[in-house]
Amino acid sequence: MRPDSRKAVGKSTSRASQPRKSATKGKGSPKAAASAATKLKPAKLLAGGNTRIAKADGDAPVQTYIAAMPGWKRDIGKRLDALIVGTVPNVRKAVKWNSPFYGIAGRGWFLVFQAFTHYVKVTFFGGTSLRPVPPGGTGKLGRWIDIHEHDFDEAQMVAWVKQAAALPGWGKS
Repeated sequence: MRPDSRKAVGKSTSRASQPRKSATKGKGSPKAAASAATKLKPAKLLAGGNTRIAKADGDAPVQTYIAAMPGWKRDIGKRLDALIVGTVPNVRKAVKWNSPFYGIAGRGWFLVFQAFTHYVKVTFFGGTSLRPVPPGGTGKLGRWIDIHEHDFDEAQMVAWVKQAAALPGWGKS
């Protein structure tokens, strides 16, 4: 008996013949967004010290991300968050791709940061327009700075955040 002769006649086992489940079910509704915000899962650390956290809008997921940052990087995350909120009063926050994003509603995201093994990387989406230009970067617009444990220049960061928030941002915020 051939192996394929055991199949029932007229039955298909290919995935293409099966109905698809909706990937958008429940997304987009205010009720779904509210329930997602109240049911934040605890963050986990990925290799290198970056925090693994579900994508969500608002301050709560950003604070969950920061609380899960290891050691001295948590203090940098808290300082960055306070500095950004103090510098840009109407800032909008979200977590996307395991990183806190900061932006202005309707204008896009201007900053994101991530924890790595030996530093916290702060990326400015319009970084080539900042003065002085942050030292890291090879892309067309974005530039970043790697903050190590004892080299956080708060005055320079405030100047960059003010400049970045005044520029058109990246994506939708």
